Formats: sequence, structure tokens, C-alpha cells
Amino acid sequence: MWYTKNGDDGYTDLADGERVAKDSRRIEALGSLDEATSCIGGARAQLDTEGQALLARIQRELILVMAEVATPDPAALRSRLPEAAVAALEADIAQVAAGVSPLTEFALPGATPAGAALDIARAVVRRAERRVVALIHHGELTGDHLLHYLNRLSSLLYFMARAEDEKQ
Repeated sequence: MWYTKNGDDGYTDLADGERVAKDSRRIEALGSLDEATSCIGGARAQLDTEGQALLARIQRELILVMAEVATPDPAALRSRLPEAAVAALEADIAQVAAGVSPLTEFALPGATPAGAALDIARAVVRRAERRVVALIHHGELTGDHLLHYLNRLSSLLYFMARAEDEKQ
């Protein structure tokens, strides 16, 4: 059987087995993070080997972010996003941004297919960040490190998109 029917009632399970409505803030955040991971995968498929490796690492890190969001009790987490992940993104941003020309006007997404895919991923990461902010502001999640990570990730995707667009 390839389906469970468990979600037919509009509810789904969190990592700890708690049933929550599919339109809850937590599920909205998880859905946006899932979309972000998929968009990053779409961008990854269009990049060179180095870019693919970087985005694959990020997708693995986003799975850890999703695990934290899907686990209401932080003590129940088996693994979490490492503290060094934010610093690693900052180093990645510095490296990519160093090779990008300063902008003289607003960058329009779509100059190249890879750049457009990265811009879409960036926009979806921003949405996921807003959903995680809502969880934190409503006391449903702790984890400023998740906000820092998502904020840096969107910056990295921005610079990666600009770098791809400059290759044309």
C-alpha cells in the first residue's frame, strides 16, 4: 500500500506523533521548508559540480531544520542543526559574493535558467523564514539559530543567483 489515509481528515502527525491540523502554523512552516528544499534541488540540478555539492549540503541541513520544526519538544530531538551551520553559510556568502560585481541597479530574476531557479529558491526560503518567525512569535518554537540560518541561506542564494547570471 502506498498511502495511509491518515491525512484524509485534514490532520497530520508531527515527529512525536501529535496530530495537528494541516493548516496549523507548524505545518505551514514545514510545508514552506519542504518547498524550499525542493526548489533548491531544482537549482542544484542546473549548477556545476561545486555548486551542486554546496546545495546538497544545504538540503541536508534543511532536513535538520525541518526536524526541529516538526518536534514540539526540543528535548526529543535526536539531531539538530549544528551551531557551525550559520558560520559555514557566512563563509559561503563571503566566497560567492567576492566573485560578484557590485550592482548598479536592481537585479531582475531570470537572466539565466540557473539564476532564476536560485532566485525562486531564495524567495521560498524567505517565505519559510516568515513561517518560522510566526512559530517563534507565538511561542510554539524556540530557535533563533533557525532564523539566523534561514536568513543567511536566502543571502547565499541571492549571491549565487547573481554569480550565475554574470556567467551569461
